[in-house]
Amino acid sequence: MAKPSIPQGTRDFSATVVNKRNYILSTIKSVFELYGFEPLETPAMENLETLMGKYGEEGDKLIFKILNNGINNPKNIEKSTLGFEKALIGKSSSELTERALKYDLTIPFARYVAMNHGKLTFPFRRYQIQPVWRADRPQKGRYREFTQCDADIVGSTALLNEVELANIYHQVFMQLGLSGYTLKINSRKILSALAQLCGGAEKMMDITIAIDKLDKIGLDKVKEELTERNLSTEQISIIEKYLLITGTNEEKLAQIKSLVGNLAIGKEGINEVAFLFHQTSNVNLAIDFTLARGLNYYTGIIFEAKAPAEVQMGSIGGGGRYDDLTSLFDVPGIAGVGISFGVDRIYDVLEELQLFPNDIEKGSKAIFFNMGEAESLFAFSIMQQLRAKGVSCEMFHEFSKIAKQFSYAEKKNIEYAIIIGSKEIEDKQCLVKNLSSGVQEVVTLENLATFFNK
Repeated sequence: MAKPSIPQGTRDFSATVVNKRNYILSTIKSVFELYGFEPLETPAMENLETLMGKYGEEGDKLIFKILNNGINNPKNIEKSTLGFEKALIGKSSSELTERALKYDLTIPFARYVAMNHGKLTFPFRRYQIQPVWRADRPQKGRYREFTQCDADIVGSTALLNEVELANIYHQVFMQLGLSGYTLKINSRKILSALAQLCGGAEKMMDITIAIDKLDKIGLDKVKEELTERNLSTEQISIIEKYLLITGTNEEKLAQIKSLVGNLAIGKEGINEVAFLFHQTSNVNLAIDFTLARGLNYYTGIIFEAKAPAEVQMGSIGGGGRYDDLTSLFDVPGIAGVGISFGVDRIYDVLEELQLFPNDIEKGSKAIFFNMGEAESLFAFSIMQQLRAKGVSCEMFHEFSKIAKQFSYAEKKNIEYAIIIGSKEIEDKQCLVKNLSSGVQEVVTLENLATFFNK
């Protein structure tokens, strides 16, 4: 018999973990709603053509494709064989697969806006909290199934949207106790200007894909990759100068102006970064020109949130502006900007830094001990009255030794034990014991709900 297991890169969540995750999710959700965002959900799977070609060559490789139904049916042998032959030479095949699990929430959101733009009120502000899937190599902080929390504003080009989103990051992280976070920003327009200096717009993806790996592989390896992507020594020298910009935010702005500020697109990007920097003095903002976010659809300001330095973790959030994303679905001219929170990584950070509140555990507040058949039936009616008053409680499932029932309650971290024996029934009262302090008191049955709701 096969040993029970789950797919690599996925996880089961116990009650303790779910409660902690819900704490993160409810914090993010409350801030989203405070800023006027509305909820949205989209299907777990999308048509393959919706997703492919939207994330760059690296991202497309990580899309989980779903095999068509019935490919093993004898009637479909010829069609599925053709599909496998195409797949073996790296081609997509509708004979084999037409759907995929969603890679992120942004492209499905753009598809939704394109399908429903005639019904929406713009600017449209939505938040979305759902799982996504990536065929990545599992490691610390990187899973194949994970939850994203997105907030997007579409139908507006105002930079105040970016200011709001930066403040959302700040407010969420402060509420979670992550005061040491850093929010990195850059502009794809600045990267476009760099590409112009290095041979033209067609070099943009080659440059951003390489730069995006800087933290992982280092400058020398980035230069090697740029060489492999057919950039000249002179072009690589310009990129190296760009990557070596350091100093305070103001000093970085001065250095970038001297490098790409003479180009129109570069000047525009610099002005936008400077505006965001000056309008978010309360936010832990760091201008980082090495930030690339190698996705095809970003066009302006880009964000990446980093955990406090004492935790070895990748980004815990990211996003940016995509001014023509819906044109991918034949609906041009709808500007957008959005951010995402990496819930799973945030969980790991809070766990490592021991920042979860002590009272986060949910479950029964009280347990009724089982003192016998007649007593338990009477206690059950009292328990239902308590539940009607909003007090979470349960009853031990069978008549057993008191020590066993105490042991069960302690293992489940139940705060109170309620004992109703035959004498308590006769006196219309019960014994309530605080299991952490050991203090116990007699409470009349009519005052029991008041005792727990005081």
